[in-house]
Amino acid sequence: MQARIRKIAVFQDETHIEMGRPIAPPTRRAVAVAVIDNPFAGRYEPDLSLLMEIGAEMGDLLGRRCVAALGIEPAQAESYGKAAMVGEAGELEHAAAILHPKLGAPLRAAVEKGAALVPSSKKMGGPGQVLDVPLGHKDAAYVRSHFDGIEVRLNDAPRAGEIMVAVAVTDSGRPLPRVGGLTADQAEGKDGLR
Repeated sequence: MQARIRKIAVFQDETHIEMGRPIAPPTRRAVAVAVIDNPFAGRYEPDLSLLMEIGAEMGDLLGRRCVAALGIEPAQAESYGKAAMVGEAGELEHAAAILHPKLGAPLRAAVEKGAALVPSSKKMGGPGQVLDVPLGHKDAAYVRSHFDGIEVRLNDAPRAGEIMVAVAVTDSGRPLPRVGGLTADQAEGKDGLR
């Protein structure tokens, strides 16, 4: 592994009741976070290919951790998302290099299929700052019930020379969805939209 990982944290939440109504089965979301060294902290580097390769490692590692936290088979995953927060000595492009060119393919393998684009966010920040991870249906972007997000925060990350990388996976959409659109059982997953 090329990433130098300081810590990994995995969180899972379940919603059993929403607006006084039981949710059965409960909606479940997991987010896995790795805090890694930023090899380019404090300097401009024109070639970010090392971060792109690290992104591929993170897609695999964190995607599998989320699926395991949910206790599901990969094909049972319904939505996903990714995010990165770069510490003070880094630049926003470092987060982009981690997230965009290569993280998606191994994440898709971890959840089986994944025809839709993986929603993402990137930001600069410091220890204890919240990182929002957007979520969308893994196979069909038009499934509105799965437009969601989960936040993660680590009290000691990211430090100045670090990047906090997060991947989120769910086994369902929002509780009590009712804004219309394509439903998860109608999704075909052929073009990433429907």
